[in-house]
Amino acid sequence: MAHISLVLPFALPVPEFAPDLIRALDAPALAALLSRSSSQMFRPLEGSARVLPHELWIARSLGLANGTAPGFATSSMRGYGLDPGDGTWFIVNPAHIQIAHSHLMMGDTRRLDLREDEARGLFDSARACCEEAGHALLYGAPDTWFLRADTWDGIQTASPDAAVGMNLTDWVPAGAQARAFRKLQNEVQVNWYTHPVNAAREARGQAPINSIWPWGASSVAAEHALKLVARAAGKLAPQPAVATYAAPGWLTALADQRLDSLDGIGALIADGDGGADKGRLLVCGNAAAAAIAADWHAWLQEMHTLEQTLFAPLLAALKKGRIKALRLVLSHRDGHLETTTTPMAQRKFWRRPTLEHLKK
Repeated sequence: MAHISLVLPFALPVPEFAPDLIRALDAPALAALLSRSSSQMFRPLEGSARVLPHELWIARSLGLANGTAPGFATSSMRGYGLDPGDGTWFIVNPAHIQIAHSHLMMGDTRRLDLREDEARGLFDSARACCEEAGHALLYGAPDTWFLRADTWDGIQTASPDAAVGMNLTDWVPAGAQARAFRKLQNEVQVNWYTHPVNAAREARGQAPINSIWPWGASSVAAEHALKLVARAAGKLAPQPAVATYAAPGWLTALADQRLDSLDGIGALIADGDGGADKGRLLVCGNAAAAAIAADWHAWLQEMHTLEQTLFAPLLAALKKGRIKALRLVLSHRDGHLETTTTPMAQRKFWRRPTLEHLKK
């Protein structure tokens, strides 16, 4: 039987709107999964974290977190067929940064609609800047590049989703090597300011790509060190097989199954143990863009889609005993709710299904 962990970024409504959104959300299957559980806990995000709760949870589940700093870069590189060798690499996301009143703010990278040909043109320009500064830059996908910076070990970075819509003063890279990054960033920005790609985008009414955002640093040596520490502590568990739907490029690269839709969820349930006794981790990020934009009507639509295509089939599979345990991880910016349900827990008929658990 399957062991499935379902991660739903931004599926927890922000507390100030939660009562109204819960009243408008028609999701009886989700209510049953949350209410008839064997365990449930809300965990606030640790203050030192510069990523979102679901990003840190995924990193820890895959053994890629050093404290509150996830190191996704080298694993993501392998997903794109790139060899990290012995270097220290950062994920680099092309971004749009604008002036908002008195501060700088970064837009949601999902909404950039960066085409392959545009990304390649900007990448070639940025690569020349990076190589002149002594850094390799590799291409993974339009929204996901990789920068080698072996001497930037002490730099503190934030994920783009943690920084989006915020005052960037609090989120830009910090530490001893931050100045070196800012110099490189400025050189890329100057090259992109008059780039034909941006001229064409602005002519179409699209936001220009005017900056790079590094984060998620890791190396092969750091990965090995994390495994040794986990083994010594008796916490080295088999990594779950990963599937993704509507996820950013860096996360999609970690998956062995990349779903274009949730219509075939039945096959994923059948293969819930990933072909071995290591479980299946499914990340569905379709509610993220709406929540980041505070478009709560669109958020409700995305949650209703999940109810029909995901929550209801998972509940049915639980009741039939096809799933041994289902862990739900629902998050907003400030923390995540983790709950586990089983076929036995779903027999607790005296627990009335309710969505009140989403108020966190």
